[in-house]
Amino acid sequence: MSIIAIILAVFILSCSHETLSETDKLLYQVIGDKSKFILPDETDYDAIPQSPVNPLTKDKIALGKMLFFEPYFANEPFRPEHKFTYTCSSCHVPDSGFRPGRMQGVADGGYGFGHIGESRLKSPFYGDKDIDAQGARPLVTLNVAYVENTMWNGSFGSDFHNVGTEQMWGIHDPGTARNHERLGALEGQNIEGLIVHRMQYTKEIIEKGGYKDMFDKAFPDMPESERYSRKGASFAISAYLRQNITNKAPFQLWLKGEESAMTEQQKKGAVLFFGKAGCVGCHFEKNLGSMRFEALGVDDLYEHGGLKTGPEDRRNMGRGGFTGKAEDMFKFRTPQLYNLGDGGGPYFHGGSKQTLEDVVRYFNNGVKENQRVPDSHLSTFIKPLGLSEQEIKDLTEFLTQGLRDPDLKRYVPTRVLSGMCFPNNDSTSKIDMDCN
Repeated sequence: MSIIAIILAVFILSCSHETLSETDKLLYQVIGDKSKFILPDETDYDAIPQSPVNPLTKDKIALGKMLFFEPYFANEPFRPEHKFTYTCSSCHVPDSGFRPGRMQGVADGGYGFGHIGESRLKSPFYGDKDIDAQGARPLVTLNVAYVENTMWNGSFGSDFHNVGTEQMWGIHDPGTARNHERLGALEGQNIEGLIVHRMQYTKEIIEKGGYKDMFDKAFPDMPESERYSRKGASFAISAYLRQNITNKAPFQLWLKGEESAMTEQQKKGAVLFFGKAGCVGCHFEKNLGSMRFEALGVDDLYEHGGLKTGPEDRRNMGRGGFTGKAEDMFKFRTPQLYNLGDGGGPYFHGGSKQTLEDVVRYFNNGVKENQRVPDSHLSTFIKPLGLSEQEIKDLTEFLTQGLRDPDLKRYVPTRVLSGMCFPNNDSTSKIDMDCN
């Protein structure tokens, strides 16, 4: 490079730095190495964490993208009239940031949709124990490639934080016995999930549904006994979920050098997130989540109208409900934060807060709401933060809009091979969604 070119490059960089706002400069300062928060492109498979036994391929992802939204495999419902009426996306609705559009997801035993899943109701012909619903607020299925051990209690997966917990696999939750197969956290969880959610995959069903060619392309080397099964389906769905990455959020664009991608208020909120508010103390991985388990002292789902749960539900114990250790009781995994503003609340594992501003105010107040959580277990992050009203608004704006990827539709198929409606295929949902 010539001397003139070097001088020109230095001049351009200098001018660029000088044009940064004071908020930009402060944000760069509190973040430090911004590269550790940059999410990869969803097509850059080598850069996405994945299971060694289930490497990402284009064909697996294409199949998983269809299966996640396909009602045809909802073929083992509690009542036969609910056959083919629900999907994985019944509880992980794209327009709600891949969460339920209501407090609790209901697959089998539910009906109706509304606009973003907010009007899904329990069928009057199902008892509370008969429906397919989770006893904790379902987690977002975005950026899950960065979750080493899945579920609120981190119970799935044989590696990472579950090394040394082998004696508990299958004890309280029979599904965690799957960890012994060492398939990967998502892969093992999703096999069990397909059982729990009453979905079956056999060669005959797959052929009738028109998916055999896609299974064959996705798993040419997998034995047929595994390929045409819940294992094959889980591997495809897991591959699809691993590449559901929110790399188009304004904060992601800002990290890549587009300083104008975030508004001034969002930048101020980000400065608080990485600075005064201390959010980064738990939300420090690329997905702005982590494998930290913290007792936040919030209510449980049964206290807010949750179905198929109650005071004795082990899920209320968080990590301790899995490990059985006293020191783990009431501690829950730190979730990722992208697109949490889509569809609104509620928030936390028990759905006790209706808006993200409510969440910010809870942390700012620093006072537990669940008196069953001993103070000795309570996270050190539950303490007054001293945020002003404007700072609360700024931080909320960063969480709501600065972390919102506006193009999640790229992870949704235009149609599924059965031609059925999705996320739900019951008659009421069809009317709600204007799907015939």
